[in-house]
Amino acid sequence: MAAPPNPPPAEWDASTYHRVSVPQLRWGSAVLGGVELRGDELAVDAGCGTGRLTERLLARLPRGRVIGIDRSLAMVVHARRHLTALGTRFSAVQADLCDVPVGSAAVDLVFSTATFHWITDHDRLFGEVARVLRGGGRLVAQCGGVGNVERVHAWARQAMALPGLAPSFAGWVDPWKFATADECERRLRAAGLHVERVGL
Repeated sequence: MAAPPNPPPAEWDASTYHRVSVPQLRWGSAVLGGVELRGDELAVDAGCGTGRLTERLLARLPRGRVIGIDRSLAMVVHARRHLTALGTRFSAVQADLCDVPVGSAAVDLVFSTATFHWITDHDRLFGEVARVLRGGGRLVAQCGGVGNVERVHAWARQAMALPGLAPSFAGWVDPWKFATADECERRLRAAGLHVERVGL
């Protein structure tokens, strides 16, 4: 059996994340504010977290539905609890975004913020996005790009070189993929998606 494309993460503390994720909510709200919607779309919130931004997406879809997907069971459980009043307009699934549990050509919108950089296999990720989108459907996403947390990386490289610490970092592999705009556009096109805009 092949290894999963992204190893399972350490489980999140969803209650704490819900309280402190104001920056992510602010970034995501800015992205959502620029999305034109009819209001009846079926959307996937790819990396729904605890549902704070999902709630704002649902407010823009008064006749629509959202399927929230997150790799963290704690996040999914929290999102279900947070959005329970929305009934059947919201469902949440624990899954890897490289293996989306949604039928082909099933959704109008894949929306994602602060998530795709946690997925290292962007070719497979964008292939799944292309598979689940209906003709004319859209991907609207924001995530970390090349240069993101570069100061942290520089500090970590220095720490890894210190005597006594180097063994602690043996075998370290970054859990992120911070792509350039050109890389991202190339992968989106290779997946068969029409690209309107990619920026860094």
